[in-house]
Order: sequence, then structure tokens, then C-alpha cells
Amino acid sequence: MGLAEDALEYHSREPKGKIEVIPTKSVETQYDLSLAYSPGVAEPCLRIHKNPSLVSEYTARQNLVAVVSNGTAVLGLGNIGALAGKPVMEGKGVLFKRFAAVDVFDIEVKSENPDEVIKVCQLLEPTFGAINLEDISAPACFYIEETLKKTMGIPVFHDDQHGTAIISGAGMLNSLKLVEKDIKKIKVVVNGAGASAIACAKMYISLGVNPDNILMCDTKGTLRLDREDMAPDHPKYNRYKGEFARKTSAKTLADAMVGADLFCGCSVGGVVTQDMVRSMAPHPIVFALANPDPEISYPDAKEVRPEAIVCTGRSDFPNQINNVLGFPAIFRGALDCHASQINEAMKMAASHALAELATEDVPDYVSAAYGLDFLQFGAEYVIPKPMDHRVLLRVAVAVAQAAGETGVAKKPITDFEAYHNKLERLLGSGHHVTRIFIDQARVNRKRIVFPEGAHPKVLRAAGRFVKERIGYPLLIGDTQSINAHADELNINLNEIEILDPGKMSFAEVEHLALKLWELRNRKGMTIPEARRLARNPNYLGPLLLREGRADALVAGVSQHYPDTVRPALQILPKRHGVNHVAAMYALVFKNRNLYLADVGVNVELKTAEDLAEVDIRTADTVRQNFMVEPRLALLSFSNFGSVPHPASRRVADAVRLIKQLRPDIVVDGEMQAETALDENILRTYPFSSLNGKPANTLIFPDLASGNIAYKLLVELGGATPIGPILMGMSHAVHILQQDCSVADIMQMAAYAAADARHS
Repeated sequence: MGLAEDALEYHSREPKGKIEVIPTKSVETQYDLSLAYSPGVAEPCLRIHKNPSLVSEYTARQNLVAVVSNGTAVLGLGNIGALAGKPVMEGKGVLFKRFAAVDVFDIEVKSENPDEVIKVCQLLEPTFGAINLEDISAPACFYIEETLKKTMGIPVFHDDQHGTAIISGAGMLNSLKLVEKDIKKIKVVVNGAGASAIACAKMYISLGVNPDNILMCDTKGTLRLDREDMAPDHPKYNRYKGEFARKTSAKTLADAMVGADLFCGCSVGGVVTQDMVRSMAPHPIVFALANPDPEISYPDAKEVRPEAIVCTGRSDFPNQINNVLGFPAIFRGALDCHASQINEAMKMAASHALAELATEDVPDYVSAAYGLDFLQFGAEYVIPKPMDHRVLLRVAVAVAQAAGETGVAKKPITDFEAYHNKLERLLGSGHHVTRIFIDQARVNRKRIVFPEGAHPKVLRAAGRFVKERIGYPLLIGDTQSINAHADELNINLNEIEILDPGKMSFAEVEHLALKLWELRNRKGMTIPEARRLARNPNYLGPLLLREGRADALVAGVSQHYPDTVRPALQILPKRHGVNHVAAMYALVFKNRNLYLADVGVNVELKTAEDLAEVDIRTADTVRQNFMVEPRLALLSFSNFGSVPHPASRRVADAVRLIKQLRPDIVVDGEMQAETALDENILRTYPFSSLNGKPANTLIFPDLASGNIAYKLLVELGGATPIGPILMGMSHAVHILQQDCSVADIMQMAAYAAADARHS
């Protein structure tokens, strides 16, 4: 099947289209219905009638956007009408929801009369928190937006104009940084004099481009003061175009392109030739944004000017100017501070936020989403990728802050750290959990040793660790290799300590070797072997912890689990009173988190006493490090004695021991997994200590069942794993999954730093 057939099948399969409306509150019982509708619904109605501002408290209005179109300028399809444009508007709603958790009703207006479109929007103001105008042709789109902004008390934003302008503005800022050109002196050519082209030119001026240095072209050539239709008294005069008429001898696009520093095309495909690009100034910037075919293709532009920075609207080439980088997060920020409009300051804030984000280290999940090994700020990456979750965090915060500073926020946000955390929760629980670790670690920054210090992923994580002020990395590895990778990755090593085993002094090696030999001589280790292992990063790391030169250790990105955990277990003692070190995973789902143990150390705990010890430690870890009140379910194939067997009795005995030793822990078992997690099943056991509420911490009877369950939940349940987290050691030692991402390393390092506070 080709793209056309796939697209038709995609849209037509049941349920038809791409969107549905689902209730956000329970409607399972008659009482639920009485709250959702009559008679209970009267209460919020009366409150809103007395105080209209309460509409955001009792309804979904403040998270609801209208995507309004009359279908007169749909994508690259032109004037296909409101009905035919509906699939696009539904698609816009999907993007709002996917990238910013904003709900959308698409409104297709069957009219080409701008005043009728205006009237529809005005009449719908009680329904929506904001309006996104979409696919409305120029010049009507300008008039509609201007009128609505003056007459309505909610944000009105024409994305076709401002979205492209904001994102290309960010691309321009970063491109100029790379080519080292002064924004006030550059010559800009804009081709296409419609909504997006004019908005781009205005945004460039707002960002610092000299208006006199902009030449705009339409199908008749440059907008010149000596052109008849540029005279205000001409019957076809367009005041929006007229604003960009200039006194110039350049008449054609080719004339205008000579010596230009930046070309921005919002027109049609194929209108720019290689000769035009060849005629541009040194180190040209080419934004060929026509879709689906750019004004000049990426390969053609690079062929004649290899040093050029080229951006297109296509995802199959570097530097895609994609509006999804803008409108979801912009509306998110505007809605959250109850902005009355989206003003110039808010648009500029979005542009600057996107530009800054592109200069930072790129998470591995972003590179992987585009089939790339690595992304780094440079000529082929001047703008963030749409799949970068951080876009929402940066842009929404910047927009809300600008709204507050310019006085258009009806409910200004004052605690931006809390707002940032709220946005992370919108992205999923995993981001929120990581934020907890980071906040804990920042209270008292710890030194984290990375035995695989020369690994590029570890280096990138270390750089972010320093930049975000989480802790102090200590990298073990070859200095030359670390420096080479750091230069390649543009990582500043000023605040990162490096320990090169090959350059350690004889006295230092001898000291550490003797310590290691003292620990392991009764296990067959000789002094020569200890000297050799003292330079081995897997042994050197734990030795540094034992010597107090580091607070926590994170390793395993390029090695097998046993190779990293075994030296730590041999060198570092257990905590006082601990008989068995154990491992747990936190599994982050969309709407809940589960904690699983033991999943990584003990093949089987033979006695109820040993099982109870590990279970208590797991409960304490969940409570102390994850700041969650644990509810333990000790799992088995039996429900509360339904299958008498020594294995199930051992679990039941462990439950009794935990209740005796730690009555503060909510625990029950033995029970089957579905019993532990299903409220309806739990209600059939009214005697259970879980009191009908699902468990959040699952304890497995042996390593096999725990490890299998964890991997199935990750693979089939879509859980994001955090771990394995080692419990019971005197120092914070945590092992990574082989080939994990930089984000995983950051997450585990933040956890290790937080855990070190309690070690």
C-alpha cells in the first residue's frame, strides 16, 4: 500500500476519524449521574452565574481550544472548503493533545465571509479558553485575527502566521550564532507575501532585523514602492503587503537574492534555483519552507553552498521548521496563566526558548525517534525536534512568564518551579519521579563516581549533571580519551573530576591494593592480583566509595550486570543489621507507579525471616526515596491459604513477621497478582489489611517470578523502568541497564545522589 491508501485506511478504520470525547469523571452509578447532570450539576451552574471566573474551576473550558477554519487555505491543498478541511482540523486536535495535553473541538465554518467567521468565534467565547485560527486565506486571516483580538477576552492565535514565524525565528537566531553574523546587519529576502511570510518578516524585525534590510517578493516580483499596486490608492492595494514595500532596484526574486544572508520561503516549490543560492552572501541561511515541496530542495542547496544552513518544512531532512514545536506549548502556557491574549512578548519568548533548547545536549530518545545515533547543535541541528518532550517545558514556561510580565495573565504564575513540575506530570509520571530525585539531590550535592567515564553517554550525562547542579561527577577513564570525546560532544570539563587509572601514583595504587587485599585475601586474592584490580574501574569505583572519596557509584552502561555488581558486593559492606542485599524496580505507568522486589540479586530467600527483612527494606526505600506510602502485597500462586503449600506458607509467615516487627507498614499476603491490583477482587476479602485498595509495592517469592514479571510489564504494559535499585548496602551503588540512554543514566545518577543522603 502507498501513502494515499495507508492514510485512507488510517482515517476510515473504526472508530472513524481521529478523535472522540470521553468523560473524565466516573459515570458508573446512578449517584454518579446525579452529580454529573441533574440535579447535582445545578450547583456549579449557580456558582458560575454568581462569579463567572469560577468557570475554570468547575468546567473544562480552561483546557479547551477551538480550532476554527473555513477551509480556504488548507495545507498545500488550497481552497477546498470547510467540510473537506475537517480531517486536518481533527489532526490539529490530535497534536494539541499529544504534545501539550490540551483538548480541542474543531469548528469548521461554512463561509468565506470574514465577518461571519468573526461572529461565530465571538458567539462561542463562553465555550473555549482560546481559539486557534487555522487554514484561512490572506488577507482575510489578518482581518479576522485583528478583530477577534480586539473584541474577545481569550487568546486568539492564527497558527499559519505566527507558528512558522516563531519557529523560523528560533532557527534564525541559532543560525546567525553559528555563522557569526550580526542580526542588525543581515540582508533578508522573504518570498511569498501571504500570512506566514508576512508574520515571519514581522517576527524577524521583533528579534532584531533592520526592517530596511528586508525585501519581500510575491508572484509579481519584489514589493517595490514604484509598483502600481503598492500605492495606497490603487484598487488592489493590500496594506499588509504595503508595509513591506521598499525602494529598490531589484525587481525579481533572483535580483533580490544577490548578496542575501537569509532567504525565507513561504511560497511554492521549485522557485529558487541553485544559481540564486550561489549568488547569496558567504555562509548563507536558506529557509525553504514550502510544503510538501520546498522552494529549493535540501540536497540542491547544499550541493552549491556546502557551508549553507538549510531548513525546510520536511521531516526527511535536517532542520525541520515544524509548527508543532510552537502552538501546543504556546497555548499550554497561555491557558495555564489565563492569558487574555498571545502578544508579541509571548511569541518572542517562545522563539528564544526554542533557540536556547537547541543548543543543549539532546536526549537519546529524540535521536532514536528519527533513526539517528546522535544529535548536536550545529549546521544540521539549529532547531529542536518535535519529539523532544522538553519543548513543552521550556516554551510553556517562557510564554506564561512573558504573559505575567506584560500584564495579560489574569492568574499570573508565581512559582515557576512548581509549574515546571506540573508540566512534567503532564508528560507522564516518569518525569515527575525523576524530578523528585533531582530536587532531593540538589539539597546537598554529592560526588558520583562513574567507572565508565570515557563512554560518550556517560560524558553527556555528566555534563548535564553539572549544568543542572545535581552533583559532582568523578569520571574514571583514560584522560586523553575523555578529553577527545568531550571536545567532540562540546562538553565543558571544568567542574568534572577525572581519575585516570593509568596515571595514578605508585603510592596511591599500593594503598588501594592493600585495602582490597585485606578485604579479599581470605577469598584467595593475592597482592599482585589486588594491584592489578586496583586500576580496574569496576574495582576502583567501589574502593573510592569505601575511602570516602565519592558518595555514590553508577555503572553498567557498557557492561554486563554481574561484572559491575560483583566488585561492589565484594568491597562494600552491607548496612548494619542487613543480611541480604536486594534489588527493586520502580515501574512508571501513565496513571500509576508500581515498585517490585526482589528482581535482581537473590535467586530465592529460603526463610520467612529473610523474606520479611527484604520486604521491610523495600517498604522503607519506597517511603524514603520515592516519597510514597508503601502498600505491600506479598505475591504467590495462592490467595490467603487457598492452596496450602510450603512456598505459600513461607510468604504468609513473612507477612505475620512484618506486621509484628513493623506495624506501620501496610502489608498483606500471600495473594495472587490480580488480587493485589484489582479493587473489585480485594473487596471480596474484607479482612485484608489492604482494605480494598490496590497494592503499589509487589513482593515476589523468588528471582525468577520477579524478573519475568518486571520484563513483561515493561515490554507489554508500556512501563518505564527505574532500576535496578540496590538496597541494603552501606553506600549508594546503582547499576544501569546495558545500552541505556543518557536520560536513564541521568535518572539513575540523580537517584544515586538522593540515595547517598540516606546512606
